[in-house]
Amino acid sequence: MSENCCYLQVGQDVPDFKLDTFEPTKGDFGEISLEALKAKKKWTILFFYPAAFTFV
Repeated sequence: MSENCCYLQVGQDVPDFKLDTFEPTKGDFGEISLEALKAKKKWTILFFYPAAFTFV
């Protein structure tokens, strides 16, 4: 494994990212970014579920 790997450790800041979203109340797609959530001072919980929604 490379020493330049991009993993995070507890206490480190998460780099900004953007995700495509679907807003069911509007019935339309959109985009959200970590930067926008921080600007609105929104609490954000990030979790990762490996292999979610994949076919086995």
